[in-house]
Amino acid sequence: MEKQQVKPYSEEGSKKKQVSNMFDNIAPYYDFLNRFLSLGIDRSWRKKAIAQLDPTKHKYVLDVATGTADLALETAKQIQVKQIIGVDISEEMLAIGRTKVAKKGLEQVIQLKSGDSENLPFEDNSFDALTVAFGVRNYEHLEKGLVEMKRVLKPGGKVVILEFSRPTIFPFKQLFNFYFKYILPTIGRFTSKDPKAYSYLYESVQAFPDGQDFVDVLNKIGYNNNQCIPLTLGICSIYVGEK
Repeated sequence: MEKQQVKPYSEEGSKKKQVSNMFDNIAPYYDFLNRFLSLGIDRSWRKKAIAQLDPTKHKYVLDVATGTADLALETAKQIQVKQIIGVDISEEMLAIGRTKVAKKGLEQVIQLKSGDSENLPFEDNSFDALTVAFGVRNYEHLEKGLVEMKRVLKPGGKVVILEFSRPTIFPFKQLFNFYFKYILPTIGRFTSKDPKAYSYLYESVQAFPDGQDFVDVLNKIGYNNNQCIPLTLGICSIYVGEK
């Protein structure tokens, strides 16, 4: 479980509403800052996450917290899927995502919808695979969201979750934490015009149960064959499980 519930703006009000407002605020700058602040490494992380899917089995894919649809687009690039549905609570992020999907001519393959990870608008056992990139730590109720994801996954279906984690190797851990806590929020503050968004990024990663702790959460909820695959000295991790 989460150590504490970190919210973007204040203790008052729901985390879900605050996260939605935050992403609406930073949507125009989100893709640029992702590339710039990660030095472009986020692209390789997404490629490695989607490489966990099976092109022969995973034809109907749900991308939760799809944002501007980067992971959905990467899935369509790597796999001949029949349909990808992306859901997100930020309409501004979805609007940018739809523009990107249209530019690729993938409107028939990728459909983006407003949706809440804790109350997904789909029937039980609907999808062959489910993906999330940098979204689960933003859930208001982590376990509730993971249970809901499991509900819409077909038996034997696969979940692939890409999320920030905390490096443990000295001195990389100390250097990364300094960058993540001080440098990144300063750049984000001036570029995105939202002073809290990139401070929240650091705080939410610190509060998230990463590594084996998150694998334990997946085990508790009833996912099977769960594993954690650390990337880039532990900055990020891929979590893989099955229903």
